[in-house]
Amino acid sequence: MTTAREEGLVTCRTCARVWPGTTEACGRCGARLSSRDALSLQRVWAWWIAGVACYIPANLYPMLVTETLTSRSESTIIGGAIDIAKHGDLGIALIVLIASVFIPVVKFIAIAYLGLSVKLRSQQTPVGRMHLFEVIEFIGRWSMIDVFVVAILSALVQLSVVASIQPGPAALAFALSVIFTMFSAKSFDPRLIWDYLPTRAGSRAP
Repeated sequence: MTTAREEGLVTCRTCARVWPGTTEACGRCGARLSSRDALSLQRVWAWWIAGVACYIPANLYPMLVTETLTSRSESTIIGGAIDIAKHGDLGIALIVLIASVFIPVVKFIAIAYLGLSVKLRSQQTPVGRMHLFEVIEFIGRWSMIDVFVVAILSALVQLSVVASIQPGPAALAFALSVIFTMFSAKSFDPRLIWDYLPTRAGSRAP
């Protein structure tokens, strides 16, 4: 298997146009061209760490603060999903858990795996890792569903002196965690995956 780099070609990461390797800027979109992003992994890990740091308080602090004339209640992400399930809406509770817990955790693990596989020059199939990277990019935006729910509830359930719903401190932390994780995935240069193909593991220069 031959890579574009070995053929003296470089691909624009913005518009996917292929140019000779000596081309400095894309003639179609004007983006700067480089065969590899040398600082890709540093940015991946910086955003990844920031995302994890925000995700921890996002699960510890309340996502929703509900106030009525007689009471005040606070709900974390998992606590809110449990309350929804207790009221019989198992489907909605499952969606909240998948979008707010399962998907973010899987994204953290997947991005860390991709970064480590490049750093350690993994000999696992690059095609599988490319598919994993594409899945991460695709599902990233859906992690925001919990923040969307909070925003909608806060806008709709404002009944003056009767009741009010406000976003808790976890809402901002969760939104930042999702954004930082998206930046982490976006910073990853998938071309790095192809630098150490299994079929040529012994012939590549270190």
